[in-house]
Amino acid sequence: MSRVKQSREEQPPPPTAADARLQQMRRRVHLGRLGVWAAVAAGPIALAVAVATPATVVRAAPATKPTTVKTTVSANPSGYATVFLSAWLRSRAGAESTAQARLAQSMAPDVDLPGTADAQPGPESVVAVRSAQQTGTAWSVTVAAQYADGRLRYFAVPVVADSGGASFTVTGAPAVVAGPARAEEGPSPYTVTVPTDSDLSATAGEFLTAYLTGAGEVDRYLSPGVALSPVSPAPYQMLTVQQLLAIEEAAADESAPADGTRVRVMAQVEARDRAGRWPLAYELTLKARSGRWDITALQTGTTAQAGGAR
Repeated sequence: MSRVKQSREEQPPPPTAADARLQQMRRRVHLGRLGVWAAVAAGPIALAVAVATPATVVRAAPATKPTTVKTTVSANPSGYATVFLSAWLRSRAGAESTAQARLAQSMAPDVDLPGTADAQPGPESVVAVRSAQQTGTAWSVTVAAQYADGRLRYFAVPVVADSGGASFTVTGAPAVVAGPARAEEGPSPYTVTVPTDSDLSATAGEFLTAYLTGAGEVDRYLSPGVALSPVSPAPYQMLTVQQLLAIEEAAADESAPADGTRVRVMAQVEARDRAGRWPLAYELTLKARSGRWDITALQTGTTAQAGGAR
């Protein structure tokens, strides 16, 4: 064999494109291993940085301190003033050992007792009618005293209460004052007259009869979901609707009401018992359902006595 031919056979074949790509991949793996080992040598933090992918860092906002709301509650001393005035009006100087005198003096140590005669009658009832907070702890309570002969006197009682309402003291003698003026009554919203022979009037009358006399079941007149117990024991034997007034014009409509129609009425009734007759008034809210009226609320004044309109 010639030397030229032998030399050609000993030379390696030229690298192909696949060999070049394989060599490049090996080089990358080698460099990656070197980087990891370098990170290990540098410490755990560097290792985490080396192997982790970049991530968005979200910084938590500093926690805010809760806001403390301080409230001051001052108890209304109306009841305390009522008890004091009742005991004070039933006490007299010279008879400090009586139970009423001792009670009055314990509630107001610096207040003198009235100098009344033995035959002076005490009030039949004593009721607080108004209270006014003058400062943070000082109150003036107006108390009405009613006597058997029809007299009605009003007394202003000064009372001091602590911030928590745990203790009270009457700080001075009561003062006789004029009673509260009568407030002007606004126009009534009940201006629509409901026919006495209507289904609405019948429902209101039958419901109130069951409610006040026990004749019939109250539940049969109530709207679904409304709960209302009758007065027990029943105070009256008979009830008659004298007049029924409404706010909405739909209450006077003689045609069958559409489902969901809601009306508010004032029922003026006359109840009777063995002692006589009693004129009473009730505010009712009714709602139409399946061609009939259901009671959804019974109110006295502005206080709801049933489940409310639904």
